Amino acid sequence: MTRVLLLGGTTEAARMARALADAGVEAVYSYAGRTEAPVAQPLPVRVGGFGGVEGLVGYLRAEGISHVIDATHPFAAQMSRNAVEACVEAGVALIALEREPWQAGAGDHWTHVPDLAGAVVALGEAPRRVFLAIGRQNLSAFAGAPQHQYLLRLVDPPTGALPLPRAEAVIARGPFDVEGDRALLKDHRIEVIVAKNAGGAGAEAKLVAARELGLPVVLIDRPLVPSRQVARTVGEVMGWLDG
Repeated sequence: MTRVLLLGGTTEAARMARALADAGVEAVYSYAGRTEAPVAQPLPVRVGGFGGVEGLVGYLRAEGISHVIDATHPFAAQMSRNAVEACVEAGVALIALEREPWQAGAGDHWTHVPDLAGAVVALGEAPRRVFLAIGRQNLSAFAGAPQHQYLLRLVDPPTGALPLPRAEAVIARGPFDVEGDRALLKDHRIEVIVAKNAGGAGAEAKLVAARELGLPVVLIDRPLVPSRQVARTVGEVMGWLDG
């Protein structure tokens, strides 16, 4: 019997959940629990971690999971690593629904860096107005560069003081459009954007707006995860399940 664990939290995961529900596939949607008000899903939902590889193996066996679909954010590398290891140990089939990474085009001024520390260095010493489009989990990495003025875009309002002394937060949930992001960058007189190479269409608007405005982008490369089967579309995953 097919029983699916969908590791989600992305737009692609929401589409995957709808496809599974429409096809009548028995599945559970798992959130990490970092968003306070996640979008409702058409599948039973569980929230929170599993307790590492050992905990995930236990869950897969206890719940009779036959297939795992990893549709987490490309930067949720620890969860993806755990999923690979746990599925091997539990003998469960695994596929990743993964967005294509963004590629620079004509007119883009991108600096690629391997991690958050590299992004801090790439900003330089001179004060700049920075659109820090990396979510709320990694803001403290930039506390060592307090000379910059940071604009943050967060899904949930901050519950305490921000770890950056000169920062302003805009609360908004994507997907975003080019017109809105162009206006945001101009209104806040942004000089440089820092973003993770998440890929996908939902957050690409800021990069298009940066291209139009001639702004530089510091792009953090994706972390490495172990080799696994990868699909780019929901249809590919459904075909994998049927097979």
